[in-house]
Amino acid sequence: MKSSYLKTHPWKIIEEGFDPTRVKSSESIFSLGNGSMGQRANFEETYTGDSFQGSYVGGVYYPDKTKVGWWKNGYPEFFAKVLNAPNWIGINLAINGIPLDLNQCKAVSSFRRVLDMQSGIYTRSFEAQLDSNTTIEVVAKRFLAMNEASLGVIQYQVKALHGSCNVDIESYVEGKITNQDSNWDDPFWNHLSATHTDGVMLLHSQTFKSEFDVATYAQTHLITPQGELVSDFEPVSQDWRVSQKQTQLLKEGEQCTVLKFGGYINGMNHPPETFETRAKKNVKEALNKGMEQLLAEQHSAWASIWESSDIEIKGDDQAQQAIRFNIFQLNQTYNGKDPKLNIGPKGFTGEKYGGSTYWDTEAYCLPFYMATKPQEVGRNLLKYRYNQLDKAIENAAKLGFTKGAALYPMVTMNGEECHNEWEITFEEIHRNGAIAFAIYNYERYTGDTTYIPEMGIEVLIGIARFWAQRVNYSDFQKAYVMLGVTGPNEYENNVNNNWYTNYIAQWCLTYAAEQQEKLAQTQPQRWNELIEKLDWKAEEADHWKTIADQMYFPKHPEQDLFLQQDGFLDKTLLPVSAIRTDERPINQHWSWDRILRSPYIKQADVLQGFYLFQSDFDRETLQRHFDFYEPLTVHESSLSPCIHSILATRLDKMQKAYELYLQTSRLDLDDYNKEVEEGLHITSMAGTWMSIVEGFGGLRVERNQLHIDPKLPDAWEAFSFKLNFRGTAVKVEVTKEKVAVFHTNPELIVYCNGNPINS
Repeated sequence: MKSSYLKTHPWKIIEEGFDPTRVKSSESIFSLGNGSMGQRANFEETYTGDSFQGSYVGGVYYPDKTKVGWWKNGYPEFFAKVLNAPNWIGINLAINGIPLDLNQCKAVSSFRRVLDMQSGIYTRSFEAQLDSNTTIEVVAKRFLAMNEASLGVIQYQVKALHGSCNVDIESYVEGKITNQDSNWDDPFWNHLSATHTDGVMLLHSQTFKSEFDVATYAQTHLITPQGELVSDFEPVSQDWRVSQKQTQLLKEGEQCTVLKFGGYINGMNHPPETFETRAKKNVKEALNKGMEQLLAEQHSAWASIWESSDIEIKGDDQAQQAIRFNIFQLNQTYNGKDPKLNIGPKGFTGEKYGGSTYWDTEAYCLPFYMATKPQEVGRNLLKYRYNQLDKAIENAAKLGFTKGAALYPMVTMNGEECHNEWEITFEEIHRNGAIAFAIYNYERYTGDTTYIPEMGIEVLIGIARFWAQRVNYSDFQKAYVMLGVTGPNEYENNVNNNWYTNYIAQWCLTYAAEQQEKLAQTQPQRWNELIEKLDWKAEEADHWKTIADQMYFPKHPEQDLFLQQDGFLDKTLLPVSAIRTDERPINQHWSWDRILRSPYIKQADVLQGFYLFQSDFDRETLQRHFDFYEPLTVHESSLSPCIHSILATRLDKMQKAYELYLQTSRLDLDDYNKEVEEGLHITSMAGTWMSIVEGFGGLRVERNQLHIDPKLPDAWEAFSFKLNFRGTAVKVEVTKEKVAVFHTNPELIVYCNGNPINS
């Protein structure tokens, strides 16, 4: 399903022509971020049409009191809301007294947006006719500096195309903003001060309840048609809006430029008493450098990012544009520089889902960041969970678990569960397994054997203690069972013995026991330090092994198939192809009751286990399960197509794998689920990367060795990808004729289809 309005280009996202019905969608797609802050691609000038204004500061949230009709014991007290921050980008214009508003102009032509992914520069241009005598041209460039966490830059050029005009400029910082996503419509921000000193506008705000301090600041300059720099603007302050005003006369054909430097200073990293000093330092340095140098630095920062993470596809610009868009947005969302931050499902592009951390981080995002960033970035993602272990133990205790059992939250900002749907909060407990698997995956990929003894063992034991208490022994089945859960397929709630949940619980219990025994043998001093802290009893590990050995798994009575859960065969097993087209997606057309009774699978469930534990199953077993479950899968989770694409590649179903790759990679660009205006699907973008590197590239690590098994889609002439493997930069090139691997480490052996390959 090709997008109807975005142009195909290997390095750019391009929109041509102004259409008010797609403004909100483009605000998402052209979003900017630098890992510390971000913003939707809202217009700088006034726009009275349908828009979703959004700017966000990493790690800042509001604990919005949970809103439910029936309170249940153990229910989270709040749902963490990603906050729409005060707006610093505003530049309002009045042309001969007429406000510039694309929703009100007599005519808008030559409208064009370009997001240059090589440099992180967003450009918007248009011509606007305001009356019969006046037409102007606007070219606005914007970026968020990748080498200065709190700096954003706007260059806003105005040219008189037809007729002379007075241009009244109001550049402002606006504190009166609201969240679209709010349970009770509470005010989220308490504005403490609004100042204008030495040409710098600064709004000091603090969130209610969570008390995060944030400075929103900006400084404005005007370059006249004669090239003169004007910094003397009239300051105006009213009702938590700080403005700078100036007027410029433009003769026909003349142009002036507004320069605006601004952004957010986060109190998590800088004391509030330093806000003003730091804001002044940022704007002074930016002005001294000038636009040419600032743009050059931005180009250089992104060039460095692409050097370690680019994927090149030859012969398919649609696929090429898509993977770069995904990699670009991942790097805008999280760069690993601040260990206090994590990766939200919408990143800096929207408010939906709240929270900053889901199981998506461990199951989907960690592989991307391990392979494209320094090792400490992946370690920081795991340390983030270790730092919240006490909260995970508290979460479990609220549900009645004891003795240090840990249940990591489905959604969180600070480690406390803040998801407000009971079937997820209480039942989708497989998330615990993703965190344990991430520890295993990190050590396997990086070779870092220090994390588990230092931190990871405590996480693994807490998780194993949870599983040991969550199961119960069934005299009927003569096995341990897991009742009342929701698996990855959220179109099934409160089921018994979800196969994936049981399987990953079994694996966690075995792995935790192995790691405990290993630590006790290899680092007895460290283990002795933990015995008292963890109130460890030797019989615990034996009990875990007993549960793992006797775990129950539902199976088809006649075919050699694992069943998604007990009772799955009671459903009418019609394939997805039987659903009428006008009823798709079913989550927007069917009642929840109908969905729950249907056989349709939101995302990989049994197949999620086959993806994570590929070495546990032979090709024939994977084939049977893929052929059974994929036709029942509606792929209405953004996390679904990538997993199925990887598995389809392993089965040499290359056309299917390619179609699913396009679906995951162009999910937002082509708006498959008709919801892109709410924000982008950031965490699933890491799954897109996996679908190429682990799918078509066949990447895996076995016995400390790097293996690849590349397969080239018919639509591609060639593709290449880059990895950081244990400190060595590796590049893999795949063509129809050969596979080539490049690196400079003489000790590294890369295996291709099981055979060593020389670089």
